[in-house]
Amino acid sequence: MKRNIEKVIFFLCLSLVIAACGSKENKEGGHDHDHGEHEEEHADEVHLSQQQFTSLKMKVDTLKVRNMGEFVESNGQLEVPPQNEATVTALFGANIQTIKVIEGDKVKKGQVLAYLSHPDLIDIQTEYSSNWNQLQYLSSDYERQKKLYDEKVGSGKEFQKIKSEYLGMKSKVRGSEAQLEMMGLNTEKIRQGEVFSNIAVKSPIDGNIKSVEIKIGQYVQPQTDMFEIVNIEHIHLDLMVFEKDMHKVKEGQNIRFSIPSNPNEELTAKIYSVGKSFEQNPKAVHIHAEIENKKGYLIPGMYINAQIETSNAESIAVPESAVVKEGDKFFIFTAEKEKGSDIKEWGFKPIEVSVGTQDRGWIEIKLLSPLKSNVQIAWNNAYYLMAELKKGEAEHTH
Repeated sequence: MKRNIEKVIFFLCLSLVIAACGSKENKEGGHDHDHGEHEEEHADEVHLSQQQFTSLKMKVDTLKVRNMGEFVESNGQLEVPPQNEATVTALFGANIQTIKVIEGDKVKKGQVLAYLSHPDLIDIQTEYSSNWNQLQYLSSDYERQKKLYDEKVGSGKEFQKIKSEYLGMKSKVRGSEAQLEMMGLNTEKIRQGEVFSNIAVKSPIDGNIKSVEIKIGQYVQPQTDMFEIVNIEHIHLDLMVFEKDMHKVKEGQNIRFSIPSNPNEELTAKIYSVGKSFEQNPKAVHIHAEIENKKGYLIPGMYINAQIETSNAESIAVPESAVVKEGDKFFIFTAEKEKGSDIKEWGFKPIEVSVGTQDRGWIEIKLLSPLKSNVQIAWNNAYYLMAELKKGEAEHTH
């Protein structure tokens, strides 16, 4: 009986040990399974800190529709209409007393650019004042002699002499008045005895100072170039299209272009004028296009490379660096800045796409499944993101 009780106790203990081991194994197995699921959740996403995002110079933007059709290559430069450029010259030989602007300054029409002074300036004013007073005397004498002549009292010879002197002085005074007014001097004040010691050189247009050709104290001859001013408000493209492509180009077509100093920023324009005569060397015509997204760094004379869109085939396109090939599949990455955390992170998820036409650094893509509107896409470093994704999957496998 005692031996039977001992057997029962032994089997009970053995059962408890087996149950405990099984429970431990299940618990550990369940933990491993949960951990695996947690890793699975993050294996399909790459995380970058804000510092990594900045150091990699990541660019994100929404998907864009772009014309991936035919185009004509064209070269040219930036120009402004003739009425938007001005060369300011000296109207009077004088010395530079003061310069009020420097290159790059924005100026308004009528704004003072410099002051000129010279002793001859004072002589011109005093001579004008003297001649004007003389004219007043001759005018009175002329009216008196005319009245006597009309009444057959005065001498015809004397009347003709006074008339000649009066008309001669009148012409001389009017010439001096025109000259002084061109200098910007107030002739009415000069007639009242005021004398100006300098004259102001003023801007004839709104714009920016392109160049300053003078120095303080310098003597400038009449017609000496002093300032160049340009107004870039109406800056446009002046392109050359060769004869073989002329039949493809017409008004209203869109143009994409960039400048050598900033090749990564694409600008757009629209043709508003096509030339009607050929340049002989090379045989090409000029076309003019209005820039639609003007930038402050655009300056007349800059060389440009442009593509004139001659057919309309719009499709979704991204920069080539936004697409990566993995096996026989192509992927882009959605980008989202995570919220609700003190540590700012970006999350990037791969999205499979099919690809089409490639055009000057852009590639056409087709979504295999729709995306939410305004979803941001990584516009570069897709190869790096895929490498990080694969590295994360390898770590999770181990």
